[in-house]
Amino acid sequence: MDGFINLLKPPGPTSFQAVGAIKRITGAKKAGHTGTLDPGAAGVLPVCLGKATKLSGMLTQAKKRYRAEITFGLITDTQDSYGKVLKRTKAQITKEEIEVLLKGFLGIGQQVPPMYSAVKQGGRKLYQLAREGLEVERSPRDIEIYSLDLVEFFPPDRAIIDIECSKGTYIRTLCHDIGTQAGCGAIMSFLVRLSSGEFTLDNAVTLEELADAAKAYSLTQLVLPLDYPLQGMAKAEIREDSLRFALNGNILYPHNLVSGLTELGNGQQLRLYYRQNLLGLAVYNRDGQSPWIKMKCILTGARTPDHFNKQV
Repeated sequence: MDGFINLLKPPGPTSFQAVGAIKRITGAKKAGHTGTLDPGAAGVLPVCLGKATKLSGMLTQAKKRYRAEITFGLITDTQDSYGKVLKRTKAQITKEEIEVLLKGFLGIGQQVPPMYSAVKQGGRKLYQLAREGLEVERSPRDIEIYSLDLVEFFPPDRAIIDIECSKGTYIRTLCHDIGTQAGCGAIMSFLVRLSSGEFTLDNAVTLEELADAAKAYSLTQLVLPLDYPLQGMAKAEIREDSLRFALNGNILYPHNLVSGLTELGNGQQLRLYYRQNLLGLAVYNRDGQSPWIKMKCILTGARTPDHFNKQV
């Protein structure tokens, strides 16, 4: 089974446990997610099955959108509501003050990963060190906040915010840092991931729905195709007499394609198809006046036109 499950992860299981559950339900030998979602968080968790795992590294780069509840006046060791309370103060903050604070976090910035995270340091995950009562120096990482909006304020100390951000952004830490700027501390008291790249809540499915579909032998209806998250990427269609040539890793020129190559930037990736079947990803190059492409990631096990022609 090759493709994607757009999982609606419930609060509770880790992302690793959610992937394990999907493997058991689908029988997939290879599966992985495209970006960790905290155990206490809910929302979109794209899961790659089979050959789709070859795309997981690229999909982790996708923008993420979240809706979070931030509670002011609290500081915990995990920066969320599941941790040990380190400090509690009376929050005195207004809607206008929150809106000003949020604007200060927009754009490119740096963020220090929390101790309770899966980031590795010295060969060990930070949360393993944190559970032993250790705290180590962490290097800040570059992140970008594309949008940060106040959805609703519940006086005196709770607010709902929407965030669109780059990969590697910890929303727990963002809430903590907002609280630090506010002078009273803050935690993330709830989080739901609204989208990850092309995957949104609109067509996300639960583990229960997957299990029911497996019992009804209709799992394939819930598996999204390999090119689902690639719709914004340029594409090209290959000629039949060049199929084997392409899949053997040879360079392809415009005459090898059904249509000429669209002008792309050097090194840009594009989708390559044969008879509307996705073969994989190729890289565009231009030497002088001659554009060419070469396969970078093969997503099909077929090697001859006969395999595809039988499907038509």
